[in-house]
Amino acid sequence: MGFLKEFKEFALKGNVMDMAIGVIIGGAFQNIVTSLTENFINPLIAVCTGGAGEDGVQIGGKFTIRGVDFGYGAFISSVVNFLIIALILFIMLKAVNKAMEIGKKKEAEKPAEPPKEEVLLTEIRDQLVALNKK
Repeated sequence: MGFLKEFKEFALKGNVMDMAIGVIIGGAFQNIVTSLTENFINPLIAVCTGGAGEDGVQIGGKFTIRGVDFGYGAFISSVVNFLIIALILFIMLKAVNKAMEIGKKKEAEKPAEPPKEEVLLTEIRDQLVALNKK
């Protein structure tokens, strides 16, 4: 029963919506990084590792062992793609954490308002003191 209660709290806090938005933005961002990798970085890798294959599809160099082709250029391209996405996500996460720290500091600077009961009791006390002076 505790698991279901915890899941309900998780789902109702907005975390699911935050995750959904993150997935959508991540997917769109991945398209941008993939385009950068395919149209800019892959040609650089191809130049550095031996050029495109005969079919024009193979990125960079490849080697053959017993008739099996190993395309290390495509692997390098995938690693570069991953590193770009990981770096950008790391930078974004640091920015979000910094913004949250600033928000927490501002909240801590605000003086806490007394509870309503305390305010009412103070008013009643002040009125009683005023009545006793008359």
